[in-house]
Amino acid sequence: MRIDLLTLFPEFFLSPLSQSMLRRAQVLGKVRFRVLNIRDFAADRHKVTDDRPFGGGPGMVMKPEPLVAAIRRVRQEDPHTRVILLSPGGRLFDQGTAVNLAQVASLSLVCGHYEGVDERVRHFIEDEISIGDYVLTGGEIPALVVVDAVTRLIPGVLGGEGATEEESFQTGLLEYPHYTRPREFEGLTVPEVLVSGDHARIARWRREQALRRTRALRPELLAEATLSSEDQAFLATLAEVSGKDR
Repeated sequence: MRIDLLTLFPEFFLSPLSQSMLRRAQVLGKVRFRVLNIRDFAADRHKVTDDRPFGGGPGMVMKPEPLVAAIRRVRQEDPHTRVILLSPGGRLFDQGTAVNLAQVASLSLVCGHYEGVDERVRHFIEDEISIGDYVLTGGEIPALVVVDAVTRLIPGVLGGEGATEEESFQTGLLEYPHYTRPREFEGLTVPEVLVSGDHARIARWRREQALRRTRALRPELLAEATLSSEDQAFLATLAEVSGKDR
């Protein structure tokens, strides 16, 4: 997979892309990152990429010429690349979107900045993505979020085909609690079931803990999750206990 990052601040990506899982993905040949400086596509001598907005108002707006020129460059090299603008007005990024993007061969992420991009740039992109209902300085941090979420889903990056299957949101639920050595820490012990060796009990315990945690922290996810009759029965017991506590 190839991921192009179109930005005014290419140095922003130097450290993150060379660390941890993202570095591993590149070493394994699973993904190739390229950072393009939008200023390199400005035609004027001073490499101007922003200007005051028509109609007045605060801040600056990214000019269309250099940004569209950068988009055309990546499309010239790969006509099938999927061009996405990171924008507060985009559709909300979630695990389902990450799974879909992990299937494409080429991805181009456009990092907006200042007050945003000239509206005409939107005629040259396929999609807009937001990582949440808040405002950041630019699209670089959201782009890294997308890069991380997508790259870890590429087969082989995390060391096994099923390495991500039980993670939060993959099953529609939050992930179950994890424990490691020591077995006892400052009076807090590992649940007995996890050291029982009974894999069926462990699997059910983990499922119930995932249901319990999701109900407590993100109950809206349960409406979309695929639940068995056993899951529903367990949730009913939690509701009964909660009702008695009132």
